[in-house]
Amino acid sequence: MVGVKRVIDYAVKIRVKPDGTGVETNNVKMSMNPFDEIAVEEAVRLKEKNVVKEIIAVTVGPTASQEQLRTALAMGADRAIHVKTDEDTVPLHVAKLFKELVLKEKPDLVILGKQAIDDDANQTGQMLAALLGWPQGVFASEVVIADGSMTVTREIDAGMETIKMKLPAVITADLRLNEPRYATLPNIMKAKKKKIDTTTPKDLGVEIKQHLKIVKMADPPSRKAGIKVATVDELVDKLRNEAKVIA
Repeated sequence: MVGVKRVIDYAVKIRVKPDGTGVETNNVKMSMNPFDEIAVEEAVRLKEKNVVKEIIAVTVGPTASQEQLRTALAMGADRAIHVKTDEDTVPLHVAKLFKELVLKEKPDLVILGKQAIDDDANQTGQMLAALLGWPQGVFASEVVIADGSMTVTREIDAGMETIKMKLPAVITADLRLNEPRYATLPNIMKAKKKKIDTTTPKDLGVEIKQHLKIVKMADPPSRKAGIKVATVDELVDKLRNEAKVIA
């Protein structure tokens, strides 16, 4: 099972709404979260190695989120599940919904992007593993599955760490895990014909309770323009007496 999220495209310049309640999404290009693309690619590669028999792409969100599921199907996912809701969701909501789908579908592996580029929460994978009581390998840069167990190489502050765990398990994909493929036109056309199963949080017995409220959102302050200096002595003087970054 692979998680997919609909986010504002990474190349779009984010604009805050005039009332400060969030960011503008009307008439803005939306795409699959880049880390989720890596997760889908890894699932497809595992299937190509005959390690995985079936790939199920899952998303939580409004009707328009099916566009990202179609992308996942075009990349190689076998089928898709859309948990349809227009409510604002946070990682805990998504983790609870994914838990119910895992209990229903019984996958041996769940692959998620390590974080979404819209909220940068980096929480869903860890929460899902905790709710399921499964082992987890987060920030994965290499995944090897053999003999019912999985070895994950991951980046930590001190360098690289390799951990081994039994399946079923949850992993989250880091940038260095792979480079996602482009969906070919024939696969895009085939994906349009593939069925997307639809369910709701209510069907799964999960309440989308709003326990967070955005008080205000604002653009970061603009940086002051730099200056040019004529000599090294002038530079040192300004660093010492104006910026006060050297003694």
